[in-house]
Amino acid sequence: MVLGLYPFADVAADGAPRLDADAGEELVRVERAAALALGPRAPEPPGTLFLTTKRVIWVSEGGKGYAVDFIAVSLHAVSRDPEAYPSPCIYTQIDTEAGSDEESDESDSEMNGEIDLLKVTEMRIVPSDPDQLDGLFEAFSHCAELNPDPNAESDEENGWVHGNEGEEDMTDGKNSICISGAGCLPNLEHNIVVFFLHQEVMQSSQMSTQ
Repeated sequence: MVLGLYPFADVAADGAPRLDADAGEELVRVERAAALALGPRAPEPPGTLFLTTKRVIWVSEGGKGYAVDFIAVSLHAVSRDPEAYPSPCIYTQIDTEAGSDEESDESDSEMNGEIDLLKVTEMRIVPSDPDQLDGLFEAFSHCAELNPDPNAESDEENGWVHGNEGEEDMTDGKNSICISGAGCLPNLEHNIVVFFLHQEVMQSSQMSTQ
């Protein structure tokens, strides 16, 4: 498993990324004219977003690209709150090798104008057409489900329940957070603390029954 963002330049002549067919990687969705914002930086000029069954890949018109394995995307959500970010976007959190270092800080992810991809823990995907956000979220969620965290506890142990088709949809992308391996919460990105509060309540409840 590759943690964190990494440069991507394996692009064919038609501009499409070369996929790892031996690993069963397939293209799921293409979103053109999508901007990418890494950490606190301003968005990159619009490029093309490719969602595959294994990775999130973004390639600029000039050929510069970034990729992150879905298994390293710990959280993804729709953000429409202008107080959180000025443009509607898909907000993601990324697990990195540097994340295990207590001294790691995303504020120092940029040095001498160059970004240190190993320290980028947040990424925003900004489609040119906000109406595409819900479809993009659904495709993102589908790909994330194909790549569960192998170290995560089961949903049942965490107290989360996934709805079945036909039941009330809590992952429509309009006002929700989807946590890989943990289910979904009807909150915006700045309310992520709810997830961690839930974890503490579950642990306290287990201790009280012992």
